[in-house]
Amino acid sequence: MNFFTNKKLTIIQERLNNKSKIKRYLQFFVGCLILAISFNLFLSPNDLVPGGVSGLSIILNHLFAINTSTFILIVNIILLVLSYYLLGKEKTKASILGSLLFPILVELTSNINLIFKIDNSQLVLSALFAGVVYGFGAGVNFRAGFTTGGTDILNQIISKYFKISIGKSMLICDGTIVLLSGIVFGINHLLYSLIILYLISYMSDRVILGISDSKAFYIITDEDKKIKEYIIKYLNHGVTVFQAKGGYKKERQHVLMCVLPTKEYYRLKEGIHEIDPNAFFVVTDAYEVFGGE
Repeated sequence: MNFFTNKKLTIIQERLNNKSKIKRYLQFFVGCLILAISFNLFLSPNDLVPGGVSGLSIILNHLFAINTSTFILIVNIILLVLSYYLLGKEKTKASILGSLLFPILVELTSNINLIFKIDNSQLVLSALFAGVVYGFGAGVNFRAGFTTGGTDILNQIISKYFKISIGKSMLICDGTIVLLSGIVFGINHLLYSLIILYLISYMSDRVILGISDSKAFYIITDEDKKIKEYIIKYLNHGVTVFQAKGGYKKERQHVLMCVLPTKEYYRLKEGIHEIDPNAFFVVTDAYEVFGGE
């Protein structure tokens, strides 16, 4: 049964897009500003390459003294044109604003190191702050539903036409740029760039998902009644029981699902082992929990 017609789906999408539009645009501007400040304070002065078009601009600036913001803007416009013809109008619209705003803010904040004087002799600290701040800005942008274009567009093109995942296309594009930085700036800068890439990924995930303060347990056990009673009476948390069937033995069994604060993770884990040492359970982070009592 089709619950939604195409018209209804379009209406729902429009409502989502219009919801808190001013707030989303403000978040996006702040995110781009944070990215630009991080670029000019930590990345560009230290020749630290985070991948992407901005990273490539740092390499070319070092080799040929090409203005970074100008290079980012030109490449982004070229990629927008390619996106329009290869990915379509709708996907291109989501990248237009970021592709133009980010290089403009990079140019406007290019002299920020004259205001905030930072000792760049400590390259490790610069790399750590670059990854955290840049990742925070990227996360704010993603959470607002925007991107800054650049290799995000290229990744989508490669993924579509070479039939590979976005993750693999990112590895190809950003990996090539980071490896190039190692050739130009040396192995130490390559290692710092890898640290930055990890921190950017970690921080952006934390901004998008939040910091998990709950754990979700999925428990398969022959002692489901005892474990359910333990959770309800001893831990004072609710339990949801699913009917399931084993994929191999085809046996009917119950799956217990419980969400509880991270601080109580150990008590439930040890309680399960104590009641049924052979129990099978999976624990995942629960970033947001709504409803229930």
